[in-house]
Amino acid sequence: MLIIGENIQIISPEVKEAIAGRDAQTMQRLAKSQVEHGAQILDLNIGPQKKEGPEVMRWLVPVIEEVADVPLSLDTTNLEAIRAGLSLAKHRSLVNSASAEPERLERVPPIAAEYNAGLIALMMGKSGIPLSAEERVSIALDQLVPRAMEVGIPMENLYLDPLVLTVSGCQEFCPPAVEAVRYVKQGMDPAPLTTCGLSNVSNRVPHENRSLLNRTYLVMLMAAGLDTAIADPLDKELMNVIRIIDERDGSTAAGSLFLTLYDRTMAMEELEQSDVSMSEPDQVAIWKTVQVLMNKTIYSDSYLRD
Repeated sequence: MLIIGENIQIISPEVKEAIAGRDAQTMQRLAKSQVEHGAQILDLNIGPQKKEGPEVMRWLVPVIEEVADVPLSLDTTNLEAIRAGLSLAKHRSLVNSASAEPERLERVPPIAAEYNAGLIALMMGKSGIPLSAEERVSIALDQLVPRAMEVGIPMENLYLDPLVLTVSGCQEFCPPAVEAVRYVKQGMDPAPLTTCGLSNVSNRVPHENRSLLNRTYLVMLMAAGLDTAIADPLDKELMNVIRIIDERDGSTAAGSLFLTLYDRTMAMEELEQSDVSMSEPDQVAIWKTVQVLMNKTIYSDSYLRD
């Protein structure tokens, strides 16, 4: 599982202020910290930046690469800013992102192909995010993959994103995203890579619940075949769950149940209450979280206490 560090994003007041003030020290601190905690790619989300986008990217890419020797994911709707970043980046970058919306599908993939960059492609069209996994995969197979092939992007450079939405108000979208990953990985040969914005699942959720939701959902997505995730590498518990799955470490109560969840999900089965030791608080919390993510229990901010 490859982690794309999410913490350089324009919605952060600190990042917004640092970009506006060309504060290299702050941006470098954010970059170094993520790499030191395990990020293998850094997402640079500068927002639309309609007027200053290219200039911002020409400043930001060298600033980040001065302290972080990793590939970059260039995240903006300003295509000239994408070009500016791709032209400067030392490593093969990612373009974040295209979709099946006509203008994006037409204009974004050729830029990625021109620079031999990876392309993150969202499984959505002009009418928004489909509810079902089948509809999302249909968009990928009928529009995103053919367009990538048309412009010369190989499957190993294409990252399909099933689109993760928050459990707070959109929890019915959570199970289909897992299944969309599974269908892509099992239904295509060669299969494209897959990615997602993991932290979206816990948007608008109280801070104390976010990590548990993120890491439980990540286990489910990994079991379905997820290759990468845009996530917070500073979340030690999240990074530890990746290690638990990779090393098959069931030495703790939580680790043991996460492995069972992984195995069940991989086998297209559901976690059963009989898998859970109800005397283990960590296992009970994971069980309740799975029920929310599977849309079996209606999410509320107090779901762990109910």
